[in-house]
Amino acid sequence: MLKRSLLTLGCLVLPAWASADTIRGVVLDEVGQPISGATVQVVGTRTSTQTNSTGEFALEELSSDDVELHVRAPRFMHKNAHVHGGDTSLTITLDETVMEVIDVTGLPWHVSQLESATPVTVLSGESLRDQQAATLGDTLGKQIGVHSSYYGPVASTPIIRGLSGPRVLVAQNGLDVGDVSRSGPDHAVTGEATTARQVEILRGPATLFYGNGAIGGVVNVVDDRIPQDLDTFGQFQLEYNGANSEPVVQGSANVAAGDFAFHVDGFWRDADDLEVPEFAEANPDADAAYGVLENSAYDSQGATIGGSYISDSGFTGISVGRLERTYGIPGHSHDGISVQADLEQDRVQLVSEYSFDHSLVSEARFRYGYTDYQHQEVEGDAIGTIFSTELHEARLDLYHQPLAEWRGAFSLHGKREESWARGEEAFAPPATTESIAAAVMEERHFGDWLLQIGGRLELIQIDATDVLLDGEGERGVYRSDHEFTPYSVSVGTVWDFAEGYNLGLSVSHSQRAPSTAESLSFGPHIGAGTYEVGALFDILANDEGDWVVNFSEQPLELETANNIDISLRKFSGNIGFVVGAFYNQIDNFYYERATGLFEESGHDHDHAEDEHDHAEDEHDHAEDEHEGEDELLPVYQFTSADTELYGLEGEVHWQVADPLILRLSADYIRATLRDGGNLPRIPPMRLGLQAEYASGSWLMSASATHYFKADETAELETSTDAYTWLDVEVSYTLPVLDGAKLFLRGDNLLNETARVHSSFIKDIAPRAARSASAGIRVSF
Repeated sequence: MLKRSLLTLGCLVLPAWASADTIRGVVLDEVGQPISGATVQVVGTRTSTQTNSTGEFALEELSSDDVELHVRAPRFMHKNAHVHGGDTSLTITLDETVMEVIDVTGLPWHVSQLESATPVTVLSGESLRDQQAATLGDTLGKQIGVHSSYYGPVASTPIIRGLSGPRVLVAQNGLDVGDVSRSGPDHAVTGEATTARQVEILRGPATLFYGNGAIGGVVNVVDDRIPQDLDTFGQFQLEYNGANSEPVVQGSANVAAGDFAFHVDGFWRDADDLEVPEFAEANPDADAAYGVLENSAYDSQGATIGGSYISDSGFTGISVGRLERTYGIPGHSHDGISVQADLEQDRVQLVSEYSFDHSLVSEARFRYGYTDYQHQEVEGDAIGTIFSTELHEARLDLYHQPLAEWRGAFSLHGKREESWARGEEAFAPPATTESIAAAVMEERHFGDWLLQIGGRLELIQIDATDVLLDGEGERGVYRSDHEFTPYSVSVGTVWDFAEGYNLGLSVSHSQRAPSTAESLSFGPHIGAGTYEVGALFDILANDEGDWVVNFSEQPLELETANNIDISLRKFSGNIGFVVGAFYNQIDNFYYERATGLFEESGHDHDHAEDEHDHAEDEHDHAEDEHEGEDELLPVYQFTSADTELYGLEGEVHWQVADPLILRLSADYIRATLRDGGNLPRIPPMRLGLQAEYASGSWLMSASATHYFKADETAELETSTDAYTWLDVEVSYTLPVLDGAKLFLRGDNLLNETARVHSSFIKDIAPRAARSASAGIRVSF
């Protein structure tokens, strides 16, 4: 049905030639000097040109007399210009900025992160390479509003403004990565930033663009695996990380041959157990002593090939990739045998984008992704639990010609996901989730104001088989079918109220259907240290702690969020900043509530114990367990409640002098239940300062981030101490190999015992001890 609908819409794109016009102009800076090499692109098409040495440009044989130009140049703010009529001579002035300005691909509109009504952060280029880590969560951990779940160095998922799991979508080139990381903190994210061009973080609800699973935000990994032009470029990097004796090798290249372009990339990592600071309680006389986080070693490798046919009006391309990763799960062992995860993923993506000289349609973009994912939890030579997912996803965006100066697109988006788990820790039943959605997104300039509006309607069907129930009068295996129709609407505006300033405001209403894990879980989830019961069930317990479950008489409700974001930006001059605030009211928010009950895990299980006598948190046991005994797990039930999340975010960039720049950042998140109490594992407030000094071929940077004490805790949750994380990096650009870069980096120079409050295993898995890394990076 989905394929037929996409084909029908695609057939509507028929040529209808319009009149041709020419636009000429010049691009200048603030003092009237020409800017050479600036890119001038016709929005909604692939037509573009660059300015010459005198800043002049010409765009000929345009298909419309009403066009919008997007002008960009390094170190300058981007600018949009509307042109009406035939031959036109334009003068476009760009403002120089200390802020890095990057176009965002994860939004339907052609904007940079400083021009969007939706809060966006983009990590790219050398900044992305400098922040790369083994997991996506750790790679993004310093970005404002973003934290990490941190399951040691092996599995860390992004947390955006306190929300994670099924509320934050991790995408690759706009399509779901298709792993099972959203169902458990010990499951690795397969989104790989090693060979990415940039990583985009959409903070706040992005359901309008990405659907049901993006009510808390999106992390979009953008790469060049499907070439979009005939440019030849590439890069490779060799690195050694001292914290876990990890060599890293990665590289990628794009080359052209006639009208075809080809891509290849690959990476390899192989790490030992992570060095962590020795706990003071275990060794009070130690001076910067080190310990080891047991079962935290991993090895990972992947490769992708891709190719495209490139024409003047667009491209069609495909990529095929393979990812393999084996990693230990800290704190997870059976009968004294450490448990490891063996992950394999195959992924195919097809992308086609074309511009049209049609009276109605200006551009069509089609994306299709297929992902086959599986990971096995291995105990010695035996396979314990197997998790598997097969995902098909397709999206068609049709952009229309300007209608009364409104520009926008209609989108049709479909997904089919089959997931199942088999084994002792298969805490959720097999399920098939199908969805299809239609969305419309529009924008228009009104003088100094930019208005963006949109709406999305989605149909979701969840069919779960083998739902096991062991309750009074309801014992047996059942089938569960649910249908939801969430919708989302948003309105945003950007006001250029003064030269070099703008104000962004967005308001959205978003809905989300509960995931299979939230609604149908019933069993031990060892990675989280819990026995989980889904929202579809009711727990019946007596005073002795005995309990059973029955199907709930209450229907599953849609989670509904009403969000407002406001951002003030200054981008001209030697000082630039972005400061913002958000408020998110979520009704029927699904979260795990402590019941005070306990249940046997189902087999002998040994949790790695902390080396000091820590206080019990929400996942600690009520009593000490002994090796060889069937462990008791605390019972948590997914329940819904009305919540409020709000916070502040900001960053300031100050070009103190030509060689020196300072960056100050801060974020604060507060998450409460409306009836009283706090949500668990909400990241603490933090404050960061970075200094960067360039002198010739040398570049030196130092950053310090202070994480405040996390003491606004949920029921049975313990607080987490404050700490300061200090990094220093020195790099030297060689006069060979197109400017190869040698770098040396020191992490956690204060050797702090840094525990991540949002981590399920914070008491046994602090962040790495003091360490050094070194490498070489080459781009061409």
